[in-house]
Amino acid sequence: MFEKLKNIAWPSELRKSGVLGMNARNYEIIAQSNQRRLYPLVDDKVQTKRLANQIGINTPHLIGVIEVQNEVDRFLDLVKGYDEFVIKPAHGSGGKGVLVIKKYDSTQFITASEKVLGYNEVYQHISNILSGLYSLGGRYDVAVFEEMVHFSNQFQDYSFQGIPDVRVIVYKGFPAMAMMRLATKESGGRANLHQGAVGVGIDIKTGKAIAAVQHNRPIAFHPDTKADLMGLKVPFWREHLEIAVKGFDMTGLGYLGADIVLDKFRGPMMLELNARPGLAIQIANGRGIRNILDNIRDNYPQGLNYNERLDYVLGVEKS
Repeated sequence: MFEKLKNIAWPSELRKSGVLGMNARNYEIIAQSNQRRLYPLVDDKVQTKRLANQIGINTPHLIGVIEVQNEVDRFLDLVKGYDEFVIKPAHGSGGKGVLVIKKYDSTQFITASEKVLGYNEVYQHISNILSGLYSLGGRYDVAVFEEMVHFSNQFQDYSFQGIPDVRVIVYKGFPAMAMMRLATKESGGRANLHQGAVGVGIDIKTGKAIAAVQHNRPIAFHPDTKADLMGLKVPFWREHLEIAVKGFDMTGLGYLGADIVLDKFRGPMMLELNARPGLAIQIANGRGIRNILDNIRDNYPQGLNYNERLDYVLGVEKS
């Protein structure tokens, strides 16, 4: 499939092979599935977290928020009693502006990638968040402080320093396609594919790896740990999918991406939802998503609750 995709030149060939392009995603899928009035439910991470907690979706605990500049100098008071924490913009996207602090005192802060920051650097980072440097549209933002996710031993051979996450595309309430993003030395411990992280296509029924890429090229082993990527299997797979499909019930968005992490102590947790998920998941899976979405739209049953939708996709027989 990878070679086939690489050699395709014409849009008609891409469509024939089931590859969803950006324009089709925007105008045929997102515009038809997602009402704009619902976007704030996922664009504001604080609102998303509160809604998720109301319906029992597991998320990292919210420590607090800083909303205005004259509150920035109290950030140490805000995290008092926490040995580690994460700072992120409430309206950020693509992992921009996320700062993970795993150890600190009043003058030095150690990040997840072992970088040492001074007090003024963390202060400036929070100020940059408030100014909208990392937010969608560059608007003024809020700095969110939450608990740090703890690296599960299940993935210790598959990710370099950073916490891997699972992205699940949900369409009309059904999980359609999934991938896992694994941090590398090149990506600086971040699970962002455009920064050099590894994308692993995950079989939607089993949670097992089916393909892997880095910089859009197929690979078989993690570039740093040398682990065999085809040996990867996501534990608690149904629980991961349950979080994703509940995102549909929570927001009403017909097409969304759910980002989920596996915490060592608390199990699968939702990091965020995205109303405009990217298309690199197709490359990670070595196949297009268009035909899958068409099949869900045309043939999947309607009126099911989240458990019934999961049973249908996973092929669980009813007793």
